Amino acid sequence: MNTPVSPTDSLSPATAARLRVVLVGTQHPGNIGAAARALKTMGLARLVLVAPEDYPAEEAYRRAAGADDLLGDAPVVATLAEAVADCHLVLGCTARSRRVQLEEHAPRQAAALAVGRATAGGEVALVFGRERTGLSNEELQLCHAAVHIPANPEYSSLNLAAAVQVLAYEMRLALLEGATATTAEPVHPDETPASHAHVEGFFAQLGDTLDAIDFHKGRTPDSAMRKLRRLFAKADLTEQEVRLLRGILADAQRMARLAGQGGTGSLS
Repeated sequence: MNTPVSPTDSLSPATAARLRVVLVGTQHPGNIGAAARALKTMGLARLVLVAPEDYPAEEAYRRAAGADDLLGDAPVVATLAEAVADCHLVLGCTARSRRVQLEEHAPRQAAALAVGRATAGGEVALVFGRERTGLSNEELQLCHAAVHIPANPEYSSLNLAAAVQVLAYEMRLALLEGATATTAEPVHPDETPASHAHVEGFFAQLGDTLDAIDFHKGRTPDSAMRKLRRLFAKADLTEQEVRLLRGILADAQRMARLAGQGGTGSLS
């Protein structure tokens, strides 16, 4: 069914252009096409594909039903980290609780948060996982928060493209309503949010530093790193803060080397 869109509807092109939907490991190409159609009906145009199992495929273009341009423009990358490297906010859509504990938002809350960050100039990604298994714990660790669609608990199996449609609709509403004053304030140059790639570089160096100073004392580092990720996610680090923290870590690594503990961190 073709749903008419009011000609008076007006989205901010600059804000909408900072919102992307990332599909990870999609197994059925028809879902990719249907997701593209879902985005286009809501005035969104950025789709990123991470390691799809069967793409490009005729079925994807057939299910796109006129949203071929979104498929043609959609980059295909190998990893989620690559897909969100320049992002300042990454929201992972997940159907169930995982070991990775993330702050959880309902779709409307998530859309308001996403549009608010995009209005302030940040790049935002909404990430959807595989049809059967969703996002892995490792992929969820790359997200700042989780989005959960409160479906019927007795039958909560939601098609991938349908889930994309729900979030795309909520983002359209948030775009039409406009960003709130608190999320749309101009960003001072010293307060530019750190990109996902820069934060991940910090976490890599933090892990190296903790190893160099023998912080874990033989225990597995996974639990500590998960907790540290959650802590720093709450801080919403700026580029300047990441540089400061990495400078501190560099000095800690240097002292570890001088003490003969073999730190191997890197500032690259």
